[in-house]
Amino acid sequence: MRNYELSVIVSPEVEQEALDSTVDRIKQFVATGGGLVTKVDIWGRRRLAYPIRKHLEGYYAVLQAQIPQEALPELERNLKLSEDVIRYLVVRLDV
Repeated sequence: MRNYELSVIVSPEVEQEALDSTVDRIKQFVATGGGLVTKVDIWGRRRLAYPIRKHLEGYYAVLQAQIPQEALPELERNLKLSEDVIRYLVVRLDV
């Protein structure tokens, strides 16, 4: 398994409880693919550099995980289908 960093921007219309459940759902996506989330860092609500889907702010969350390479397409598909996630980025870490 390789180490990845998953950065997610969640819609600002989401309440705090729903934000926690969205992060838990992302962890579940990783676990379903056979991965393991090693670190979760929630940055909170921040202003976006440019509007995304007519939103000017969003909740930022950064997860570090060990994910098998074969599970990445399914993880990205689930993130695209999630209505609360307005933008995501998966980056492989060189460790």
